[in-house]
Amino acid sequence: MPETLVRCDNVSKKFCRDLKRSLWYGVKDSAAELFWNRKRSAGGHPGTGDIPSSDPVLRTDEFWATHNITFEVNRGECLGLIGRNGAGKTTLLKMLNGLIKPDAGRIEMRGRVGALIALGAGFNRILSGRENIFINGSILGLSKRQISDRVDEIVEFAELEDSIDAPVRTYSSGMQVRLGFAVAAVLVKPDILLLDEVLAVGDMSFRSRCFNAIGKIQKQSAVIFVSHQMPQVARICTHSVLLHKGKIATDTRDVPANILEYATGTDSKPHEHREFENSQLSQVQIVSGTYSCTWPAAEGTVAEQVRMAWHSSFSIRIRAEMPPRFSRLNINLAFTDSTDRGVVQFYSSAAGFEISNTTGKIDVIAEIPGRIFNAGVYWLSVVITSDDRLTVLTSHTNVLQIQFTSDFTGFAPMQMAANWRHINDTNGGSGS
Repeated sequence: MPETLVRCDNVSKKFCRDLKRSLWYGVKDSAAELFWNRKRSAGGHPGTGDIPSSDPVLRTDEFWATHNITFEVNRGECLGLIGRNGAGKTTLLKMLNGLIKPDAGRIEMRGRVGALIALGAGFNRILSGRENIFINGSILGLSKRQISDRVDEIVEFAELEDSIDAPVRTYSSGMQVRLGFAVAAVLVKPDILLLDEVLAVGDMSFRSRCFNAIGKIQKQSAVIFVSHQMPQVARICTHSVLLHKGKIATDTRDVPANILEYATGTDSKPHEHREFENSQLSQVQIVSGTYSCTWPAAEGTVAEQVRMAWHSSFSIRIRAEMPPRFSRLNINLAFTDSTDRGVVQFYSSAAGFEISNTTGKIDVIAEIPGRIFNAGVYWLSVVITSDDRLTVLTSHTNVLQIQFTSDFTGFAPMQMAANWRHINDTNGGSGS
């Protein structure tokens, strides 16, 4: 039987947008809770909820930050909480860590909890990193000897050998995260580890060590991981919960499917453009079979998103007016994902294709093969430069949107097909 370490049962938390009303509601709720506690101590019957709900419905200017959240995390599992900003992820983590109380529902946490929710949270910025390690350890109930035995390991993991005795206020954001993660993972030895966007700060080497540490901790613990970096979620999470406006949209062990659902719901990015040397990008069109989308769209409409299977090939047509004095040009087609991470680029000059600009107008098509993109939503940017790529003539970011679907989704930005064969297959059979 799996051992459940984290259980949320219909957990809800509401906030008030108006400061004065928020203070008044706080007084009323505190008084109600005090009365509830006294009645319970006297042997009364205060009701069925574990937490005295202030009101079953929202009061004026109140909104649900999280509403009826239910899930479980067992030992050896990693739950990924994903969703847009304001979906309720951090609020939920703060309730799990005991920093704020839910207004309704029940939270069960079994074992020691290690958490890194806010940058620098729990650190005294005046004290040194070493002194903060001892303070955090003391708060967690560890003896001075127990802390001393782990200090060197914490300092080595955080790579702060030269700065551990300096005040935390002198640390960069990356150094604070390294120290915080080291304290949460090395000092605490947690049964439950709560992480909120901690891997968004830090260099590549540190992130790699964090992934290794999480993998080791996860074998004996329950991990809850909040991130907007979907490759990280796909890499370490055994299941995921997609939050939308404080509610659970999907809860599944098919992490790739949930990531695709999250990416599909991402709003369009703003189209930014710059024109130089009297140049003008006239038209961009993506075509796949009978489906296409074009920028600029017809007057009064918005260009539709092209959706296709990951193995489908497609073409991109570029029409532009360029200064004739630039006789030869280069076009860069770049795709980014929902986190603005570059995925793949196509340079016309890299393909040996010479774009002639003798008339001042160009009309070219780039044929893009299938079996490249991972499942997800991507944005196309177009940059036209001189042939030597030293002079930018026009730059359009997030011109069009394209979505790829697939039965397979991993943490890598690309999904390419390889030729597969059995060793004893002399015919060189292939597969994808």
